[in-house]
Amino acid sequence: MKSTIIIPTFNEAENLPDLVPAILNLPIPGLGILIVDDNSPDGTGRLAEQLASDYTNRVHVIHREGKLGLGTAYLAGINHALDFDAQFIGQMDADFSHPPERIIDLHRILKECDIAIGSRYIPGGSLDRDWPIWRKALSKFANQYARTILRMPIRDITGGFRLWRRKTLSEMPLQRVRSNGYVFQIEMAYLAHRLGYSFGETPIYFADRRWGQSKMSLRIQIEAAIRVWMLLYSYRDIK
Repeated sequence: MKSTIIIPTFNEAENLPDLVPAILNLPIPGLGILIVDDNSPDGTGRLAEQLASDYTNRVHVIHREGKLGLGTAYLAGINHALDFDAQFIGQMDADFSHPPERIIDLHRILKECDIAIGSRYIPGGSLDRDWPIWRKALSKFANQYARTILRMPIRDITGGFRLWRRKTLSEMPLQRVRSNGYVFQIEMAYLAHRLGYSFGETPIYFADRRWGQSKMSLRIQIEAAIRVWMLLYSYRDIK
């Protein structure tokens, strides 16, 4: 069964050489990687092509013209993976905040649900131990804020470490998804929930990035806070 892990990148040249083998060495048959690079000025795109050459038919690359946003990067990757018959399609960050070895657990719990989520907020899950208390509190508040407004059953609605069944994504009206920052994760989960798909969660330790700079900005956080309310009306026609 073919599995494709989609990794959006922008200036991740320090992380990619270690992350790719960490994923491909997992004992999962048919596991591959799709890198979606937004014309990174640090040469991530060129490095991705070299990795695609080193791991023939297991690493593929989509190059985009500029920094076009997380949401459109994932949608481009999802559509590409669907076109190439991936049966399981994953999402994860390039900065090692999502532990690659837990992809095995995502595959395991996907046997009993439609979407598997690596969760920071179920028993056994946690945030970076070195984060200050205010940062942990802000992360938990943002997650609870979205869950409460949208009345979602899952504990980690803002997390981006996920594995989807092909059938689930192929049946979702992805053309309706409009969020392009980190609220994209919330919108995808909410849309799947409205359509009646089931979720499973497995605990993860969410580490701070090893190298490079965070992509989270104040603009992205404001977009997320406002966009959550808009989602209530965007999908009110889906019962």
